Amino acid sequence: MSVENEHRLCFRNAMASLSAAVNIITTDGPAGRCGITATAVCSVTDTPPTLMICMNRNSAMNPVFQENGHLCVNILNHEQELLARHFAGMTGVSMEERFGWDIWHNGPLGQPMLKETLANLEGSIKQVQEVGTHYVYLVEIKQIMVREEGHGLIYFKRDFHPVMDKNITPVV
Repeated sequence: MSVENEHRLCFRNAMASLSAAVNIITTDGPAGRCGITATAVCSVTDTPPTLMICMNRNSAMNPVFQENGHLCVNILNHEQELLARHFAGMTGVSMEERFGWDIWHNGPLGQPMLKETLANLEGSIKQVQEVGTHYVYLVEIKQIMVREEGHGLIYFKRDFHPVMDKNITPVV
Protein backbone atom coordinates (compact mmCIF):
# COMPACT_ATOMS: atom_id res chain seq x y z
CA MET A 1 0.00 0.00 0.00
CA SER A 2 1.35 3.42 -0.89
CA VAL A 3 2.08 5.97 1.81
CA GLU A 4 -0.70 8.18 0.40
CA ASN A 5 -3.28 5.36 0.56
CA GLU A 6 -2.12 4.37 4.04
CA HIS A 7 -2.50 7.98 5.17
CA ARG A 8 -6.00 8.18 3.63
CA LEU A 9 -7.04 4.92 5.36
CA CYS A 10 -5.66 6.15 8.68
CA PHE A 11 -7.62 9.41 8.29
CA ARG A 12 -10.84 7.53 7.44
CA ASN A 13 -10.38 5.30 10.50
CA ALA A 14 -9.83 8.35 12.70
CA MET A 15 -12.99 9.97 11.31
CA ALA A 16 -14.95 6.79 12.11
CA SER A 17 -14.25 7.66 15.76
CA LEU A 18 -15.81 11.09 15.33
CA SER A 19 -19.45 10.69 16.40
CA ALA A 20 -21.82 12.64 14.17
CA ALA A 21 -25.53 13.35 14.09
CA VAL A 22 -27.41 11.59 11.28
CA ASN A 23 -29.38 13.80 8.90
CA ILE A 24 -31.42 13.38 5.76
CA ILE A 25 -30.84 16.32 3.42
CA THR A 26 -33.73 16.87 0.99
CA THR A 27 -34.46 19.18 -1.92
CA ASP A 28 -37.33 19.82 -4.30
CA GLY A 29 -37.61 22.21 -7.21
CA PRO A 30 -37.14 22.54 -10.97
CA ALA A 31 -34.39 19.88 -11.05
CA GLY A 32 -36.55 17.35 -9.17
CA ARG A 33 -36.82 15.92 -5.69
CA CYS A 34 -34.14 13.89 -3.93
CA GLY A 35 -32.49 13.27 -0.60
CA ILE A 36 -29.34 11.82 0.92
CA THR A 37 -28.17 10.70 4.33
CA ALA A 38 -25.36 12.90 5.64
CA THR A 39 -23.29 13.22 8.78
CA ALA A 40 -20.96 15.96 7.50
CA VAL A 41 -23.20 18.81 8.67
CA CYS A 42 -22.22 21.51 11.14
CA SER A 43 -23.13 25.03 12.16
CA VAL A 44 -21.00 27.87 10.83
CA THR A 45 -22.60 30.92 12.45
CA ASP A 46 -25.89 31.95 14.05
CA THR A 47 -25.93 35.41 12.43
CA PRO A 48 -27.21 34.70 9.85
CA PRO A 49 -27.99 31.08 10.78
CA THR A 50 -25.74 29.10 8.44
CA LEU A 51 -24.85 25.43 8.07
CA MET A 52 -22.05 23.70 6.21
CA ILE A 53 -22.90 20.45 4.43
CA CYS A 54 -20.29 18.28 2.73
CA MET A 55 -21.38 16.02 -0.13
CA ASN A 56 -19.25 13.69 -2.24
CA ARG A 57 -18.70 15.16 -5.69
CA ASN A 58 -19.50 11.76 -7.24
CA SER A 59 -23.05 11.89 -5.91
CA ALA A 60 -25.62 12.10 -8.70
CA MET A 61 -27.65 14.33 -6.36
CA ASN A 62 -25.29 17.33 -6.57
CA PRO A 63 -26.76 18.82 -9.77
CA VAL A 64 -30.27 18.53 -8.28
CA PHE A 65 -29.31 20.31 -5.05
CA GLN A 66 -27.35 22.98 -6.89
CA GLU A 67 -30.04 23.75 -9.47
CA ASN A 68 -32.86 23.77 -6.91
CA GLY A 69 -30.88 26.13 -4.68
CA HIS A 70 -32.87 25.21 -1.55
CA LEU A 71 -32.75 22.27 0.83
CA CYS A 72 -33.89 20.97 4.19
CA VAL A 73 -31.69 19.38 6.85
CA ASN A 74 -33.80 16.83 8.74
CA ILE A 75 -32.05 15.86 12.00
CA LEU A 76 -33.09 12.27 12.69
CA ASN A 77 -34.27 10.78 15.96
CA HIS A 78 -33.17 7.36 17.22
CA GLU A 79 -36.19 5.60 15.66
CA GLN A 80 -35.37 6.77 12.12
CA GLU A 81 -32.33 4.57 11.46
CA LEU A 82 -34.10 2.63 8.70
CA LEU A 83 -34.84 5.92 6.89
CA ALA A 84 -31.15 6.82 7.18
CA ARG A 85 -30.30 3.48 5.57
CA HIS A 86 -32.83 4.06 2.76
CA PHE A 87 -31.44 7.51 1.95
CA ALA A 88 -27.87 6.20 2.16
CA GLY A 89 -28.76 3.76 -0.64
CA MET A 90 -28.30 0.72 1.60
CA THR A 91 -31.72 -0.88 1.01
CA GLY A 92 -32.54 -0.71 -2.69
CA VAL A 93 -35.67 1.40 -2.12
CA SER A 94 -36.10 3.90 -4.96
CA MET A 95 -36.14 7.66 -4.45
CA GLU A 96 -39.73 7.74 -5.72
CA GLU A 97 -40.80 5.17 -3.10
CA ARG A 98 -39.00 7.03 -0.29
CA PHE A 99 -40.92 10.22 -1.04
CA GLY A 100 -44.18 8.30 -1.53
CA TRP A 101 -44.45 7.39 2.15
CA ASP A 102 -46.76 9.42 4.40
CA ILE A 103 -43.88 10.78 6.49
CA TRP A 104 -43.39 14.10 4.70
CA HIS A 105 -44.83 17.59 4.65
CA ASN A 106 -43.68 20.63 2.70
CA GLY A 107 -41.90 23.36 4.57
CA PRO A 108 -42.57 27.06 4.06
CA LEU A 109 -39.88 27.14 1.32
CA GLY A 110 -41.43 24.10 -0.40
CA GLN A 111 -38.77 21.64 0.72
CA PRO A 112 -39.59 18.08 1.88
CA MET A 113 -39.62 18.05 5.68
CA LEU A 114 -39.53 14.69 7.42
CA LYS A 115 -42.08 14.28 10.22
CA GLU A 116 -41.03 13.29 13.75
CA THR A 117 -37.43 14.47 13.42
CA LEU A 118 -35.57 16.29 16.18
CA ALA A 119 -35.39 19.37 13.95
CA ASN A 120 -35.94 20.57 10.38
CA LEU A 121 -33.81 23.40 9.03
CA GLU A 122 -34.87 24.78 5.67
CA GLY A 123 -32.64 27.15 3.76
CA SER A 124 -31.01 28.53 0.63
CA ILE A 125 -27.67 27.42 -0.76
CA LYS A 126 -25.49 30.54 -0.71
CA GLN A 127 -22.17 29.08 -1.80
CA VAL A 128 -20.69 25.82 -3.13
CA GLN A 129 -16.96 25.11 -3.09
CA GLU A 130 -14.96 22.13 -4.32
CA VAL A 131 -12.64 20.71 -1.67
CA GLY A 132 -10.89 17.50 -2.64
CA THR A 133 -13.46 14.77 -3.27
CA HIS A 134 -16.38 16.81 -1.91
CA TYR A 135 -18.54 19.86 -2.46
CA VAL A 136 -18.94 22.10 0.57
CA TYR A 137 -22.34 23.78 0.67
CA LEU A 138 -22.93 26.88 2.78
CA VAL A 139 -26.65 27.10 3.49
CA GLU A 140 -28.40 30.07 5.06
CA ILE A 141 -31.24 28.75 7.19
CA LYS A 142 -34.58 30.53 6.73
CA GLN A 143 -37.05 28.28 8.60
CA ILE A 144 -36.46 26.18 11.74
CA MET A 145 -38.73 23.66 13.43
CA VAL A 146 -37.53 21.97 16.64
CA ARG A 147 -39.18 19.15 18.60
CA GLU A 148 -38.58 19.36 22.33
CA GLU A 149 -38.75 15.59 22.82
CA GLY A 150 -36.83 12.74 21.31
CA HIS A 151 -33.56 10.91 21.41
CA GLY A 152 -30.75 11.33 18.90
CA LEU A 153 -29.20 9.13 16.23
CA ILE A 154 -25.46 9.21 15.62
CA TYR A 155 -23.03 7.46 13.31
CA PHE A 156 -19.97 6.10 15.15
CA LYS A 157 -17.44 3.41 14.19
CA ARG A 158 -19.27 2.91 10.87
CA ASP A 159 -22.64 2.09 12.45
CA PHE A 160 -25.77 3.83 13.74
CA HIS A 161 -26.30 4.28 17.49
CA PRO A 162 -29.06 5.88 19.58
CA VAL A 163 -28.19 8.73 21.92
CA MET A 164 -30.56 8.90 24.84
CA ASP A 165 -31.60 12.18 26.42
CA LYS A 166 -31.27 11.58 30.15
CA ASN A 167 -33.95 14.25 30.76
CA ILE A 168 -36.65 12.21 28.98
CA THR A 169 -38.11 9.38 31.02
CA PRO A 170 -39.10 6.29 29.01
CA VAL A 171 -42.80 5.48 28.63
CA VAL A 172 -43.55 2.06 30.13
